[in-house]
Amino acid sequence: MKLIWSPEIAAKAFMDTVKSCELFEGSSAAELISAMAAGWNAKLIVETWSRGSVTTTSIGLSVASMHTCGRHVCIAADEDSKAEYVVALAKAGMAPEVIVGQPEEVVKGMVIDFLVVDSWKNNLGKIIKEAKFGQRGAVVVCKNAAVVVDSRLGGFFDGGSRRVARSVFLPVGKGLDIAHVAAWESGSGSGSGSSMRKKSRWIRRIDKESGEEYVIRK
Repeated sequence: MKLIWSPEIAAKAFMDTVKSCELFEGSSAAELISAMAAGWNAKLIVETWSRGSVTTTSIGLSVASMHTCGRHVCIAADEDSKAEYVVALAKAGMAPEVIVGQPEEVVKGMVIDFLVVDSWKNNLGKIIKEAKFGQRGAVVVCKNAAVVVDSRLGGFFDGGSRRVARSVFLPVGKGLDIAHVAAWESGSGSGSGSSMRKKSRWIRRIDKESGEEYVIRK
């Protein structure tokens, strides 16, 4: 089974996020991320957050979790970050679950459908290495991708047991790098050393006009 896109649910989450973020002067990134999380029917939505960061994306993710009847979890950097986050989300009428700790440690016990990471404040490589994704596939969103050089998501999956089926960089906000993690393939085994992976290789191509990245098997 693979992730199935629902444009109707995505549109509803988009519009609800627009309404919820009006007091925060709006955020195109928040609305887009919310629509994606809802449209892909994500049941476990996980984000990282540090003190001083914007909360519009968090509001959008909470909206998405309501539409998917899913769970929205925020991994806060410390207790001060958690306190600030809880107060900010409460003002928007939302109360997602908050866990304090290092993201690369917290994600070990989760099977994630939709992951949002701030590449400016988190060790993206470590988080991707430790994260576990659902058999249906998953979506990973890297915020502030234009700020951090050489942090394209596709590179963090090279040689791993999961592959990126498609990825794209969008010049929204300070840059969004989005990767669609492919569904678990039957017979692929639990590790990267299976016979199937030894007999094939993946080739990445980037469309120069759109910036969209494709991965094909040869």
